Amino acid sequence: MMAQEDHKFHNTILPAFGYTLQTNWAGVLNYNLGFYNGDSTQDQQKISSLNTSITYTLNKQVIIPFQANIWSKDKKFNYTTDFRYLKYPSVTYGLGTRSSLENESNINYNYLKLHEMVSRLIIKNVYVGAGIFYDAYWNIEEVNKFLTTSSFERYGYSDKEKSVGLAIRLLYDSRRNQINPANGWLGNIIYRPNYTSLGSDTHWESILVEGRKYFKPSKTSNNILAFWTYNVFTITGKPPYLLLPSTGWDDFYNTGRGYIQGRYRGRNMMYLESEYRFGISRNGFLGGVIFANAQSFSKDIKSELSVIAPAYGTGLRFKINKHTNTNICIDYAFGTDGSKGIFVNLGEVF
Repeated sequence: MMAQEDHKFHNTILPAFGYTLQTNWAGVLNYNLGFYNGDSTQDQQKISSLNTSITYTLNKQVIIPFQANIWSKDKKFNYTTDFRYLKYPSVTYGLGTRSSLENESNINYNYLKLHEMVSRLIIKNVYVGAGIFYDAYWNIEEVNKFLTTSSFERYGYSDKEKSVGLAIRLLYDSRRNQINPANGWLGNIIYRPNYTSLGSDTHWESILVEGRKYFKPSKTSNNILAFWTYNVFTITGKPPYLLLPSTGWDDFYNTGRGYIQGRYRGRNMMYLESEYRFGISRNGFLGGVIFANAQSFSKDIKSELSVIAPAYGTGLRFKINKHTNTNICIDYAFGTDGSKGIFVNLGEVF
């Protein structure tokens, strides 16, 4: 017999105001959907999720993402979708972890991201996948720069950029609930070659190597200790400036709490974060976290990766959906050079 909650859609609709260093104050309408594509009582049955929102900020930014992580009924297939449109005045500070706040430069642009991937189970929790990644920028304009020649100009200025490539993925995922993991771990490797024959402006290749681990330090507590490493390396070629690995530009804009989005950028990125999640109220509605992270960027793999930008902070968690364990996350973080701010997220940061 199927469990009572099987296939039931657990919706979260949340109109809210938010604030980040990059966007200033923003009005946000969030929608989150979680559901099981099979018997939720089955061991290790995974929850599927869909997230979308509409955001308008005081910095005149428009952000409209549509993201889905769908598991088939028998867990043999995983379908991931990452579509988004941005009209996005933003800030950049140059390349490498040694970049200075004095190098601040404002760049306005429109951005369309279309990433689609299908992965197939080969052995327990291990998937191999393939897909296509399309990224296009247009109406790129640099304004209010402090330097006569900015790093963006030195790298290669263009008013439009496009990259189209294949994506090959190796995935290990033993987590049951990706929205708020309580145990298990994730290993994710994505190789992306971009081809001019597919419409890319230039040929370049990159690889993403990511890992996440969750466990309970005590058998008598539901508190979670979590680790996250996120690393991107340029193998060959010259990626567009706006597609270079950068602070806060992972798929969910979550790396580098403590710094403004785009604070550091480079051909290669190494990132590590740890977070301790604990309950505050007995009914599970209110919780808290403490966290720390470190990031390093380089123009090439042999230089500057020894320069590290650390950050740390604390935050509160408010559970708004008990079926999917979806939280509103409100964090305050501190970085170097006086960097600090509030960071808000729907769903756990990682």
